[in-house]
Amino acid sequence: NPFATLDATGVGQLMETAVTKGRSTRPNIKLGICGEHGGDPDSVKFCHKLGLNYVSCSPYRVPVARLAAAQAAIEEGKGAAPAKKTAKKAAKKAPAKKAAAKKVAKKAAKKAAKKK
Repeated sequence: NPFATLDATGVGQLMETAVTKGRSTRPNIKLGICGEHGGDPDSVKFCHKLGLNYVSCSPYRVPVARLAAAQAAIEEGKGAAPAKKTAKKAAKKAPAKKAAAKKVAKKAAKKAAKKK
């Protein structure tokens, strides 16, 4: 049903052409999908493959759209080679300096002794 899920061979080709031509003119253009297709998992995954930047949908479909977008990103990441991470050693903190003894207490004691 093209009203529930995007038709990848029909409308999808038109969208792909629009994305390609739009990005050739303005590489940083923000492109997205809006409406009920924005909440359909298959449509969201298709739009992710096209390189669309955002999805707009009705509030009750937001959790489904977010899940579909996350799944599409994970699936895309599985195709890439795993990145090697090198752990950095934490820098050692300098030892805390002890506060110098306050002279206030000594002065107060001297004043008390003078008064007696």
